[in-house]
Amino acid sequence: MHRYVLRRILQMVPVLLIVSFIVFVSVRMIPGDPARMIAGLEASEEVVQNIRQQLGLDQPILTQYVRFLQGLLTGDLGTSLYFKTPVFTELATRLPNTLKLAFSGTLFAALIGVTGGILSAVYRGSILDNVAIIFSLAGVSMPSFWLALLFIQLFSVKLGWLPSSGSGTWQHLVLPALTLGMYGAGRIARLTRSSMLEVLSADYVRTARAKGLANYIVIYKHAFMSAIIPVVTVIGLEFGGFLGKAVIAETVFAWPGVARLIVEAVLQRDFPLIQGGVLWLAFGFTLINLVVDVLYGFLDPRIRYS
Repeated sequence: MHRYVLRRILQMVPVLLIVSFIVFVSVRMIPGDPARMIAGLEASEEVVQNIRQQLGLDQPILTQYVRFLQGLLTGDLGTSLYFKTPVFTELATRLPNTLKLAFSGTLFAALIGVTGGILSAVYRGSILDNVAIIFSLAGVSMPSFWLALLFIQLFSVKLGWLPSSGSGTWQHLVLPALTLGMYGAGRIARLTRSSMLEVLSADYVRTARAKGLANYIVIYKHAFMSAIIPVVTVIGLEFGGFLGKAVIAETVFAWPGVARLIVEAVLQRDFPLIQGGVLWLAFGFTLINLVVDVLYGFLDPRIRYS
């Protein structure tokens, strides 16, 4: 196990290097000059050029990238051009909010998706099964931004139950988490249903029923625990994906997270902040994949790592 985890951690290094290079090059292809935005539209070309030299933007792109990597080795992600503070500080301030939103969205998606998928498989062909299928298709098909506006119109404007934007209380978290979790709930429900249907037709499940075991024991202990591996994979990937997908929920609901910070950085052409933010999200996604893989061994004793 320890050797497997160490090998996976070492494999994360080239992945993050590739991500960092792609992001580093991509942000410099965005139209707009950070030096011009800092100096102002009325500034002379000489002032803009001086700022460009101070920021090192006049150097070859490979030279800039090497300097960026040198900073990474010491834990320095650079200084934000817009906030004038270390990128690490800005990201560390916003990261708890993004993690809170991603965890809440994943929890909602897992609870609704797994429960709906199990009921749909157990009562296959019933009205409950049809409702669960329609719900899962709707969750996967509806655009997140449209769903966010729909939730605001219903729960904030018409009913007045929940705030439409901001942060600070658990009520502010409900609508962004629902928006984020609806898509994941649909995917998890469909996968849980298909996995459960496959397991419920297995011989050992029929044998358990023939022994006279209670239905809930057969479903939970014999069926669900055998079908949980692919479901855990999707839940883990959804959590990692929510770190980046939260951009719509954070923007619409004015939630102060990392994804929204990256959007603001793009609008301000804040290269260091964009690079640092995307790299953090990539690191979080790869780390979550590792955690999910390790969980397999605990969920299924037949799985061994070498």
